[in-house]
Amino acid sequence: MHPPLLGAHVSIAGGLPRAIERGVELGCEALQIFVKNASQWRGRPLGDEEARAFREAHAASPVGPLVAHSSYLINLAAVDPEILARSRAALADELDRCARLGVAGLVVHPGAHLGAGEEAGIAAIAASLDAVLEGVAEGPTRVLLENTAGQGTVLGYRIAQIASIRAASRHRDRLGYCLDTCHAFAAGYAVHEPAGLDEWLAEVGELLGWEGVGALHLNDSKQPFASRRDRHENVGQGAIGSEPFARLLHDPRTAGKPMIVETPTEDDMAGHRRDLELLRSL
Repeated sequence: MHPPLLGAHVSIAGGLPRAIERGVELGCEALQIFVKNASQWRGRPLGDEEARAFREAHAASPVGPLVAHSSYLINLAAVDPEILARSRAALADELDRCARLGVAGLVVHPGAHLGAGEEAGIAAIAASLDAVLEGVAEGPTRVLLENTAGQGTVLGYRIAQIASIRAASRHRDRLGYCLDTCHAFAAGYAVHEPAGLDEWLAEVGELLGWEGVGALHLNDSKQPFASRRDRHENVGQGAIGSEPFARLLHDPRTAGKPMIVETPTEDDMAGHRRDLELLRSL
């Protein structure tokens, strides 16, 4: 069985190559980044020199798989035509940046239907994905649809919804998945219990298929079970506890998958450092 590839979401402050340096400092075997400011529609241009420096730094490092997380502003089910157009353009831009940086997967929250209903929302997300992917040359980067906590009208909180989005797309081969433990717990999957964790993993295998899983987010939860609230906590310090993470690390279904912590960093990445040390000890 391939050992897990542990890593963290790290800052790109100071330029993209600095993210690789931070990953090396943490001993990361995998890494997640933003490819632009996640709170703005438009990012500063990515120059060829910076992209080349990032790829060279990655190639010279022990860091393995790279994934990116898309902007939080993107809503592929937006009902406002302007927001929908901006969301599609932002996703296309980030896919282009990922391709230039050699990033294998772009994690995307599916979207919120904002009252249109789940069926209409799923259809809208699939249509947006198709529109974007048809306008972006096929490259090294898959879109990784992430399961969500289900706040408000956000879709993707049930594994079946993610499967429905992919089934409705004309570009299924360019779509994969990212699994988040905190989101699953908040959405009502009892991943904190051995039977509940196994049921969740079995549902992933049955409805999505493990070959499509491009990354896992190993996050504990500040909020209680089935809260439908997305609040990450450091591993072992939240409502999930450390034991389920040990089970995930040793489950053959997750073998060889990038496993990323998106937990509170504290000063000088101390939170990530502590979380990775704990995960390695499990």
